Amino acid sequence: MALLEGRTAIVTGAGRGLGRAYAIMLAKHGANVVVNDLGSSAAGDGADTTPAEEVVSEIEKLGGKAVINTADVSNWQAAQDMVAQAVDTFGSLEILVNNAGIIRDRMLVNMSEDEWDSVTRVHLKGTFAPLHHAANYWRVRSKGGETFDASVINTTSHSALFANIGQTNYAAAKAGIATMTVVAARELARFGVRLNAIAPRAQTRMTEGLRQLTEEQVRRRQPEWIATLVAYLASEDAKAINGRVFEAWGFGYSVIESWQHGPRMDAALDPTEIGEELNKIVRFARPNAGIDRDSWLDP
Repeated sequence: MALLEGRTAIVTGAGRGLGRAYAIMLAKHGANVVVNDLGSSAAGDGADTTPAEEVVSEIEKLGGKAVINTADVSNWQAAQDMVAQAVDTFGSLEILVNNAGIIRDRMLVNMSEDEWDSVTRVHLKGTFAPLHHAANYWRVRSKGGETFDASVINTTSHSALFANIGQTNYAAAKAGIATMTVVAARELARFGVRLNAIAPRAQTRMTEGLRQLTEEQVRRRQPEWIATLVAYLASEDAKAINGRVFEAWGFGYSVIESWQHGPRMDAALDPTEIGEELNKIVRFARPNAGIDRDSWLDP
């Protein structure tokens, strides 16, 4: 039996780049796939059904089963309808891959309200809305006595985890997704649902032109390397992995370790008394793992 035989997946933002690779990889391993894509530009403008249609066609040529969905995943009702479409079409839902996103970079002092709102809406609400409706589907089934294994893979970012400048909107949303994943993993485990998140390093239209890459770096940033991890996390073989955040690219996979308790000092009621000790514990604390100090930089 194929790794994902009999399982149904929703992949958001599946018309291009990473989402496309995820949808095709899941289908190759036996999953039925709802290919969601609004067909907008990288900045979130416009709509076009062509990308999603092309992915569905490619999956069908491989012998798989897929349907198109063009919902805006940040629309509450549309997200609910998307979950219902998966169940109505294929009879169940076991996998949700939240990948849809846009990018509108700007330094904080120049960022407009719309640039903040649009990016946080698509990423943060656009992850929560499908997750909320899928989770309620699984909760109802669980309370009805059914036992099952469901997997959610969310998408965070190195911009969030390692604080990339010029992306306060994007990084804030992606950091929220990472924490949402860990919290939801604890909440939904009793219903047979597990959640993990990935921080992908890939060459897509959202990252194209950001830096000069060697031929080997480009090869190692192909979305298929990350799709491999997504497909495994979507399978029942990964049922022991829950509430984790992963880095993923062609150079390897790594578990991100979350906030940890660091050096401490005694509290005080007078602010004039704490300066020496506060500066001391900061000196002894590990520095933030910023992008410029990342041990996973390209070789």
